[in-house]
Amino acid sequence: MTIHHQMHAHPVPRSAWLGRFQRVRALSEDLARDLHPEDQTVQSMPDASPTKWHLAHVSWFFETFILVPHLPGYTVAHPQFAYLFNSYYEAAGARHARFARGLITRPAVEEVAAYRGRVTAAMGELISTAGEAAFTAIAPLLDIGINHEQQHQELILMDILNLFAANPLRPAYRPSAAASAGSAPDLAFFDCPGGIFEIGHAGPGFAYDNEGPRHEVLLRPFRLASRAVTNAEWIAFMEDGGYGRPDLWLADGWARVKAGEYAAPLYWEKTAAGWEAMTLGGQHPVELAAPVVHVSYYEADAYARWAGRRLPTEAEWEVAARPVPVCGNVLESGALRPLPAAPMADHPAQLYGDVWEWTQSPYVAYPGYRPAPGALGEYNGKFMCSQMVLRGGCCATPEGHARATYRNFFYPHQRWPFAGLRLAEDA
Repeated sequence: MTIHHQMHAHPVPRSAWLGRFQRVRALSEDLARDLHPEDQTVQSMPDASPTKWHLAHVSWFFETFILVPHLPGYTVAHPQFAYLFNSYYEAAGARHARFARGLITRPAVEEVAAYRGRVTAAMGELISTAGEAAFTAIAPLLDIGINHEQQHQELILMDILNLFAANPLRPAYRPSAAASAGSAPDLAFFDCPGGIFEIGHAGPGFAYDNEGPRHEVLLRPFRLASRAVTNAEWIAFMEDGGYGRPDLWLADGWARVKAGEYAAPLYWEKTAAGWEAMTLGGQHPVELAAPVVHVSYYEADAYARWAGRRLPTEAEWEVAARPVPVCGNVLESGALRPLPAAPMADHPAQLYGDVWEWTQSPYVAYPGYRPAPGALGEYNGKFMCSQMVLRGGCCATPEGHARATYRNFFYPHQRWPFAGLRLAEDA
């Protein structure tokens, strides 16, 4: 793939590269620390993958795209790991079917851990000993490998939550702090001027190829909500018959409502005490002031119609978010769930972290985009059809992995991501 990566005028020391790589590898292993081997092997649905598979796949990625071509004398750990742990790279060879990853009972969890250790050690050797010319070629691949593993860290948490939610015991992945008893700040709207703006990545630093090329867009004046939609607001939508009004829904979404797929956000359950939701901290009462999460694009769009507003476009979201510091409730905060917004006086809250925010923009190529040839060219480009763009990051996104130009994408019916919404309206 084309990696939008520019080496700094003063090269980053090898020790800094090595430290960053090792920290990311250690975080993945920490995420699996409290999981039983059985937890790491089971696949809860075709869209999800076992934790063991994620841990092996990201190691296969480093092995296949960096170690084999760049570390003299390196041999693959096992000749069949490429078949088991390739995800979707057709150019890299045949692979095991995604829906059947839960059948990979061998290699065992401890063998995957040994595989990871082998790859980590070899990568450490390569980072430390490669000549300057060789490392200049390797660095962009290392950057994408690190970012790729961060993507899978979020997927591990998404998939574990889906798995544990299917368990009648409702196990907690990790204990969480008590829910806040406070209220969310009053909903307000920030005025955003119209005009011609540039969006997309440009300049130094890492970005995925789907974030460019930078290009101009024409926006009409619009207004963006000061925070994400909350659980309390979603309950009001439900109590007003939001899931029973076909006039609010796109046809494909309404078909899913009629089929019984949608009646509340994913993981919600009505009990005698009120609405509860399954979280990574176990099942708890729904936190009213926190952002609603695990809703599909169809549900987000229906809510926006019910509220008399709409979802922002991805260009509107990026233009509004660009001046805002990239910080928020992400993985390293330890909450592992969306938290109520803090009041913001001069810019919208929660643009980064808490929940990915659905936009009304289809995931398509930017003007001038061309995927690179070869296996890594398959990373993003071949998925540019039938999916919708989300922006901003979530409570499971690793720190440093979010930015204003980041384009996440999922199919409009999917609900297991940490996805919520923010309202917009024409000025």
